[in-house]
Amino acid sequence: MTDPLHDRDTAEAALERVFRAVGPYLDALPERLVHDRSADRLLDELGGPLPEKGLGSLDSVDELLRVGTRAATHSTGPRFFHLVVGGATPAATAADWTASLLDQAGGLQISSPLAARVETVALGWLKELFGLPASYGGVITPSATLAHVTGLACARTWWGDRHGVDVAGQGLAGLPAMPVFSSGLVHPTSRKALQVLGCGRDTLRTFARDDAGRVDLPALEAALADLDGAPAVIVGNLGDVYAGECDPLDAFADLAERYGAWLHVDGAFGMFATLSPRTAHLAAGVERAHSITADGHKWLNVPYDCGFSFVRERAYQTRTFGPWGVSYLPEADGRDPDYNTLGPESSRRARALPVWATLRAYGRDGHRAMVERHLDVADHLGGLLDAEPDFELLAPPQLCIVSFRYRPEGVAEEHLDELNSRLNEAILRDGRVYVGNATYRGVRGLRCAIVNWRTTREDAELLVRVLRELTAELAGRA
Repeated sequence: MTDPLHDRDTAEAALERVFRAVGPYLDALPERLVHDRSADRLLDELGGPLPEKGLGSLDSVDELLRVGTRAATHSTGPRFFHLVVGGATPAATAADWTASLLDQAGGLQISSPLAARVETVALGWLKELFGLPASYGGVITPSATLAHVTGLACARTWWGDRHGVDVAGQGLAGLPAMPVFSSGLVHPTSRKALQVLGCGRDTLRTFARDDAGRVDLPALEAALADLDGAPAVIVGNLGDVYAGECDPLDAFADLAERYGAWLHVDGAFGMFATLSPRTAHLAAGVERAHSITADGHKWLNVPYDCGFSFVRERAYQTRTFGPWGVSYLPEADGRDPDYNTLGPESSRRARALPVWATLRAYGRDGHRAMVERHLDVADHLGGLLDAEPDFELLAPPQLCIVSFRYRPEGVAEEHLDELNSRLNEAILRDGRVYVGNATYRGVRGLRCAIVNWRTTREDAELLVRVLRELTAELAGRA
């Protein structure tokens, strides 16, 4: 096999191979190990020298399926709790295949009116889902990190205006550091965005009243007042990764209005709190933010990778990321914009297709039902662990996060961190469930994130059974 032109008649057959693998793979997910370490040896079989003469589509797809279905981390299944990672709903998976089939250049209206229209509709539906004003601008990004870059870059443009400088055109040279304030709940991706934007990750100052990171509002207000009218950015956090804690966004919005600040909200998974009457109060005030970040490959359960950025004034997006100003890239003329002038990407996959499909397939009611079920599973897991004599919750379950640690009787406090690290390693080696280590409030424990559309109470119960088995083995070796 040489020129791909000679391989064109195999496209349907290659896709057929993948299609035939779908049923057996998905059907086996409930019984599969989340990760089978014994299959890691297969990864070496994907390497070797680059073939001089290609082996063809069918052979290559067969090899990838042979290794991939065995050696992959099966995070699309119901028991991957390690990171805040959803799976991919049936509608989203099929639409993602469609995105690959159509292979649209999704940044320009002229290159794909389809991609532009689907993104416009999907963003409108997301604003309805989250209760955001329809007037907000938006863009789909590869991740929450790039969504933070989008929102905070717009904040940087706004901040430059207040110093009389067009930052997009002239840069930051000669300007003071942009003040950025947050609580102790702030996620590293917000700092990373500031790092990428040239503002400096370490310029962000946090104000916390306790070791959980909850905000010290008087201290935050005092810092804003000390600026004596100079502009600043406040980062609010809707769902931290350790305990699901949320900043009081209404109070943050009040401070932003009082001191003329820009409010940016990190709602990577916490934006979905707006869907349930049980948790909507946690998001009160998010609709007053100037920019908002959310993730699609978390609680929306669309394939990697997908994030969202919403900006109150779309003009800041256009000024920050566009226009191109070259003749071969004409500006959009119509109701759908060129999305590569509203965010950091120029070459853009049509990520909106799976977002549109899953929202259309399940609607508001379906997504609310999924969130409600995950809240129930988190509460159920918390109750099971609370009833276990050798485990303690590190915080009450909030949203989809359950953090806990193994604390058997008779083990000295100074040995518990190492014991919990050993337990986590045993869980990952076992592979039936996947749980992550985390240090919260100064102690080492384990953390579960429950966002996969397949996850039910039975998966939480299996996790507890696995914990009992593995801790018994650890105790036997002690």
